[in-house]
Amino acid sequence: MSKYIKLIIFILILGIISAAILYMDSSVDNMNKLMPEISDGIVNGDKDYNDAVDLVNNKSYANSMNKAISAGNNYNNSLNKLHILKNNFTSDITQVHKDYINDAILELELKLKAVDKLKESIECFEVNYNYTGSEYGFEANDYMNQSMSYKNERDSLVSENPKLFKQNFFI
Repeated sequence: MSKYIKLIIFILILGIISAAILYMDSSVDNMNKLMPEISDGIVNGDKDYNDAVDLVNNKSYANSMNKAISAGNNYNNSLNKLHILKNNFTSDITQVHKDYINDAILELELKLKAVDKLKESIECFEVNYNYTGSEYGFEANDYMNQSMSYKNERDSLVSENPKLFKQNFFI
């Protein structure tokens, strides 16, 4: 065999081994790796959202809008990572893990709706449409309250199945 053929065979074998190692990385391992980032996005989004509400109550509309946009960005980043996890589930994922991820997705979708309503509220307050702004604010609050039911469901899944969740897994 020539040196080139041996080199090509070596590269192919190395590629196959690399692909096998990547494939063997389980969905649970991927979840455990991504959960801290997802959790940080949700926590930071919640903080930014609450800051935006405080700022709008203090009539600091430009700063409030910036915080609302930041909250939305944080929630969207976490939601995108959750969709990646969900789209790459393998056989090692339990129904409990699937339910957890689905609940987190539904929670974030509601939080994003709340952010949208908060931004509409801010825009109304900026032009002194206070009644309409308040209505949008109430809608935002309702979405946030609805999102809490999914967070509570996730917390229940963790407390009922502690062996399925590493300490750093859950949000």
